[in-house]
Amino acid sequence: MLKKWGFVVVLIAVLSAGCSKYQKLLKSSDMDAKYIAAVKYYEDEKYDRAMALFEELIPLFRGTDRAEEVYYSYCYCNYQLNLLYASSYHFKKFSVTYPLSKHAEETLFMHAYSKYLLSPTPTLDATETIGGIDALQLFINTYPQAELVDSSNTLMDKLRAKLEEKSYFNSKQYYKVFEFKAAIIAMSNTLLDFPETRYREELTFLTLKSHFLLAENSIKKKKMERIDNTIEAYYTFVDAYKDSEYLKEAQNIFTKVSEMRNDFN
Repeated sequence: MLKKWGFVVVLIAVLSAGCSKYQKLLKSSDMDAKYIAAVKYYEDEKYDRAMALFEELIPLFRGTDRAEEVYYSYCYCNYQLNLLYASSYHFKKFSVTYPLSKHAEETLFMHAYSKYLLSPTPTLDATETIGGIDALQLFINTYPQAELVDSSNTLMDKLRAKLEEKSYFNSKQYYKVFEFKAAIIAMSNTLLDFPETRYREELTFLTLKSHFLLAENSIKKKKMERIDNTIEAYYTFVDAYKDSEYLKEAQNIFTKVSEMRNDFN
C-alpha cells in the first residue's frame, strides 16, 4: 500500500514539474526555445501543447524563414486535435498565403478533406456536404494533374451520394405525410438532379401514385387535369419499367383512374 502511494506521489510530482516547465515556456520571451519545444511536442504527438506554442509564434515569426513551417505545423495541430472547422480554415489560408510553397497543394487538399470530414449524415443539414464538394472541386481545378485528383473524385462521389440520399428521403417524406403536390415536385427534382439514382424506379412509381392520390381527392375544378397527369405518369412509368415489381399496382392505378375519367365525363 505504501509503495502504491509512493508511486502516486512521484507521478504527481513529475506531472507537476512538467506542467510547471510548460507554463514557464508559455510565459517566456525566448522564441527559439518556444520553437524548439513546439517542434518536439509536435513530433511527440502532444498536439495541444504544440499548438499553443505555434499559435504564439505565428505573428512573431511573420516575415522570417520559419513562418511557413510554423503555420504549416499549426494547421496540422488543429487537424490532429479534430478541430475540423479550424483546420479547414487554416489549411485554406496557408495555401493562399504561401501559393508557391511545397505544401500549397497538400494544404489545399487538406482544406477539402477537413470539409469532407465535417459532412454529416444525409438526414442532417447539407451545407457542409455541399461545402465539401465545392472544396474538392476547387482542389481539382487548381491542381488538375495532382496525384490526389482520383482520391478527390472518390470523396466527391461519396458526398454526392449523401446529397442523393437526402433528396430521396426528403421527397419520400412528403409522400408519407400526404403532401402529394410537394412530393411530385420533390421527386421530380431528385430525378433531375440525380438521373442515375438507384431510386429512380421507386420514385417514378411514387410520382404516379402521388398523382393518382391527388386526383382521387381533388376538387371538381382540378380533377380532370389531375386525372390526365396520372395517366401520363402511368405511361412514363410502364414505358421505362416493363418488368417492375410495382407494375401490378401501377396497372391497378391505371384501371381506377380510367374509371374516374369515364365517370367524370
